Amino acid sequence: MPKKLLRSFVLAVCMFAVSGCGIIDLIYLPPAEDTAQEIFEAANDAMSEKNYVRAVELYNKLRDNYPFSPYTVDAELSLADAYYLDEEYALASETYKDFESLHPRHEAIPYVLYQTGMSLMKQFHSIDRATTELEAAYEYFNRLCQTFPDSPYVKSAQENMIACRKLMAEHELYIADVFWHMKKYGPAWRRYDYIVNSFKDVPEVAEHAKEKSLAAYHNYREDQARLTREKRQGSWKEWFTWL
Repeated sequence: MPKKLLRSFVLAVCMFAVSGCGIIDLIYLPPAEDTAQEIFEAANDAMSEKNYVRAVELYNKLRDNYPFSPYTVDAELSLADAYYLDEEYALASETYKDFESLHPRHEAIPYVLYQTGMSLMKQFHSIDRATTELEAAYEYFNRLCQTFPDSPYVKSAQENMIACRKLMAEHELYIADVFWHMKKYGPAWRRYDYIVNSFKDVPEVAEHAKEKSLAAYHNYREDQARLTREKRQGSWKEWFTWL
């Protein structure tokens, strides 16, 4: 075979081999991973489009795959915001708490405290339910006011503290009223009295509870007197029966 023809043949084989490797790579090698910046920007786009489920997925992906990226801290906070905006308040409150635990000196901590309080407060739906979340929300709002008095979130936090206290007082009043309607005047009186002493900062509820407390106490004393009479009469009846 002439040298020129041989050289052309070898060159063609090499080019085919290189091309074949490229084809094989395209078919069998996994696609390149998105960068942390690309994931973060895609998540932010999803937030802008109010696609919070997608945003949560992407922020979690960034946090899991790139824990030391400069975008990760912002992604952790945005993840909590995405849960909150999607009305997943239990997940939001836990994620805000995690952020505070991981980054206690971050400049966004006043916002995080406020949002934690809001997430907890929004988990309360009815006065016939326990007030555990309300009490926790009040504490977060109070921490914000005490620790960061110059924060722009303080005014709203103070208003929410008043709202929390009113809901807690109404919850206690609901329980006292249940005892009242069941004619269990002793427990009703004690509950009304507790409201009077514990919720002086909610005067409209405390004043109503004071009136009901007096009435419940009066009925309670009457019940006690009636029971005493019935017991005494029962003893006399038993004595005459024995005779």
